[in-house]
Amino acid sequence: MGGILKSLFGKKDEPAPAGVEAVVEVERAPGSDATPGSEAAPSSEAEPLHVTDDTFDQVVVGASLPALVDFWAPWCGPCRMIAPIVDDLANAYDGRAVIAKMNTDENVDVAAKLGIMGIPTLILFKDGQEADRVVGYAPQHAIEEKLNALMG
Repeated sequence: MGGILKSLFGKKDEPAPAGVEAVVEVERAPGSDATPGSEAAPSSEAEPLHVTDDTFDQVVVGASLPALVDFWAPWCGPCRMIAPIVDDLANAYDGRAVIAKMNTDENVDVAAKLGIMGIPTLILFKDGQEADRVVGYAPQHAIEEKLNALMG
């Protein structure tokens, strides 16, 4: 099964294209001092965290807040359609939930472990455990309802 996922999502061991460095640390929006799981005040510039196979457990599973992870790939049309929604959620829920993205072309291990068969897939986590899942495009209000249910 790992071979199938690697062919669908790319190979983890492929080198990054020329001029592109591999991202190992979690990326935060410029000007955002909040760390994952902190109760910081919302920032007007909040963006989704970009997690990898190496940072997923620390950022998502270990988060003290509910988390939503968007599993996507650059070539995926529906992923591009849902990206602005995920960006809006990161801003709206900054300090109240962890909103993250994982590129499945570059990070196949977590996708395989979670049984992701199609993208976009949004998985919501509470206390480190999967609580809900949305496969394919969904409107923002539907995703917010699921996220709010975890927070309430």
